[in-house]
Amino acid sequence: QVQLVESGGGSEQAGGSLRLSCSASEFPLATYCMGWFRQASGKEREGVAAISTVGTTGYYADSVKGRFTISLDKDKKTLYLEMNSLKVEDTAMYYCAASACGGRWYVFRARDYNSWGQGTQVTVSS
Repeated sequence: QVQLVESGGGSEQAGGSLRLSCSASEFPLATYCMGWFRQASGKEREGVAAISTVGTTGYYADSVKGRFTISLDKDKKTLYLEMNSLKVEDTAMYYCAASACGGRWYVFRARDYNSWGQGTQVTVSS
């Protein structure tokens, strides 16, 4: 099973920026999908952004589109999430996930991922 470790979380003021990183132990397949999810207190886990090893652009939730950018450094086996113009509603535990793409361009459902990181907390205050 692929091991994932997130880092980069912390506290920021609204309007600020943070960059999350996710280090993967390996990419089992040439075509591999990864994504970022978040879960706020009392809410369901939701997809934030997704990307694949063969994709050129990311897929984003409407709530973060234009503010967040997902990228993948295949040589370093590291996934990134650049978060700009942070809002209070971005406060959540952020998780990195990885899985085979299963014939899809992107994987955006939590149930379709089989490898998860431990999570990193992001807290945004006004």
